[in-house]
Amino acid sequence: MTHESTAVGLASAYSNTTTASGDWWRDAVIYQVYVRSFADSDGDGIGDLRGVRSRLPHLARLGVDAVWLTPFYVSPQADGGYDVADYRAVDPLFGDLADAEELVRAAHALGLRVIVDVVPNHTSEQHPWFRAALAGEPGARERYLFRRGRGTDGDLPPNDWESIFGGPAWTRVADGEWYLHLFAPEQPDLDWTHPEVTAEFDSVLRFWLDLGVDGFRIDVAHGMVKAEGLPDIGRGAQATLIGSEPLPFFDQDGVHTIHRAWRRLLDSYEGSRIGVAEAWAPTSERLALYVRPDELHQAFNFRFLNCPWDPAAMRTVIDESLAATTAVGAPTTWVLSNHDVVRHVTRYGGGPQGLARARAAALLMLALPGSAYLYQGEELGLPEVTDLPDTARQDPAFRRGRHQIPTPRPEPDPQAGPEAGPEAGTWAGPEAGGGAGPEAGGGSGTGPEAALHTAPQAHTATRPEAGTGSGTGPEAAAASRPQAALHGTAEPNPTRPEAGNGDGDTPDLPTAPEADGQDGLRDGCRVPLPWAGAEPPYGFGPAGSWLPQPDAWAGLSVAAQTGDPHSTLELYRAALELRRALPGLGAPEAGGPADPCGMRWQSAPDGVLLFTRPGFACTLNTRPDPVELPAPGRPVLSSAPVETDGRTVRLPADSCTWWTP
Repeated sequence: MTHESTAVGLASAYSNTTTASGDWWRDAVIYQVYVRSFADSDGDGIGDLRGVRSRLPHLARLGVDAVWLTPFYVSPQADGGYDVADYRAVDPLFGDLADAEELVRAAHALGLRVIVDVVPNHTSEQHPWFRAALAGEPGARERYLFRRGRGTDGDLPPNDWESIFGGPAWTRVADGEWYLHLFAPEQPDLDWTHPEVTAEFDSVLRFWLDLGVDGFRIDVAHGMVKAEGLPDIGRGAQATLIGSEPLPFFDQDGVHTIHRAWRRLLDSYEGSRIGVAEAWAPTSERLALYVRPDELHQAFNFRFLNCPWDPAAMRTVIDESLAATTAVGAPTTWVLSNHDVVRHVTRYGGGPQGLARARAAALLMLALPGSAYLYQGEELGLPEVTDLPDTARQDPAFRRGRHQIPTPRPEPDPQAGPEAGPEAGTWAGPEAGGGAGPEAGGGSGTGPEAALHTAPQAHTATRPEAGTGSGTGPEAAAASRPQAALHGTAEPNPTRPEAGNGDGDTPDLPTAPEADGQDGLRDGCRVPLPWAGAEPPYGFGPAGSWLPQPDAWAGLSVAAQTGDPHSTLELYRAALELRRALPGLGAPEAGGPADPCGMRWQSAPDGVLLFTRPGFACTLNTRPDPVELPAPGRPVLSSAPVETDGRTVRLPADSCTWWTP
């Protein structure tokens, strides 16, 4: 008989003990909302908090446990809101504080928890602290990392550090000093050795906890502490080293002191409030340090996101990830896509093959022990939008190197023969320089191979242009800045602080494919969602959308897929319902036996992964052709129809199937 992909009857009640307990986060499925692109309530083409609130029933029906909101704070929007000018206020672009409060209440009424972003590594250049620093207020520069330059006249950067967005990580201000910005020049790094910085962020966390949020996703959780003396690295193309080698500006031991203090703060509130680390570390063991019992609750597992479509590589990443987190009593947190990487439908090859693999990978992820994060639109099977016009792009990395964009390389397909062309695996993801790196926090982030095809650049070659420094404060900046035009045109960030290269020259932007930084393709995963209708904006809002939506998305909308048992949306709904119903899924409780997940790999044909958990089995066929094997039980969910006579099963190519006895 043929088993249809989602035609299953599922229990609806929770049965996983951790979900109902205070340790809800150990097996939670958390849905990332990129606020700007989720739903627009007022017709300006940009998503907002009221739009999110109106669509919360979709998330409740999908079956997720919590929603994570990207930054909605007052910001000049130089980097999608990850340049914060006021951490306690909602940017008028997204609503006001009353909208945030109502959203939290509405989510809680639907049984959804709410996690918000906090951006502690850097502020906006429009933050009052940085404006005071530029104005020469006594002591103000001590909150940031200002240094004198090198060279006879101090006209060289203080060290050889590079910005994740390309070029030096230093910008010179009018009086000759330089300030550090690991990301865009509009995002000056804070000095976390200053007590006022520590006190300020304790206050910010308490502000939002008092409002009712359930936790924080911590942007660049590995970056707040820099090595003493800010030593040179001695080599270029530094973004290629992130997550693979020690660096003096990331994963310093001192960040753990900060996270321990924040854990104590979180624990002082009722309701199991959590901290989630966006952290890159050279090894799984180093990453596990962020989720020790007295530190944060979760840390994103980007090795899984970066893993190629190869069974041996997948098994290695899964084993090493589980071993590292189990050693410290924490769950592993899995993720396939986010707002900083090419959507995994496209990463896995695009077209029917990419969609088949993406559906299978989702079932694999949801069957693994621990927690999982979903990125908005992946439940619809959305592909990356790869043909956005230059006028629509708003990624700051694109603007810094927009004269010529590096060309994505093919991702090798271990199952494809030598004749396989680029269509089999072309993508612009982390290994091709196609984003700031997995889970990077809106541009504040990094990936271990975020600039794989880049070559070193002389640190004196790129300096941002001089700005006017004439802004009047974060609120005024937010209210007066140009709004994004519908369907994509937006003006570049209008002003910069009183910073420049000292001679008034315009910046010498990188123009070659080997230029440092990203290729600016992050906008392709941020295109607003299709909700309903036959043409753009597909119910996103009353008018257009800040990035243009493809004409082909009509068939991928929520309305179009609802009720279709073969749709990706119904597959996700069924998987999340079944994940709750089966006691063998989800996460183990803390303090359990040495192998708490009860997961066992079983023998399987080449190209197939087969593992069991209590009362459950999962098969993943990564081969481009069907494969037969003894049936491990009764199929209850599959990403593609499977044929079984009860004794043997014929697994379709690029598919994943869940089984019960």
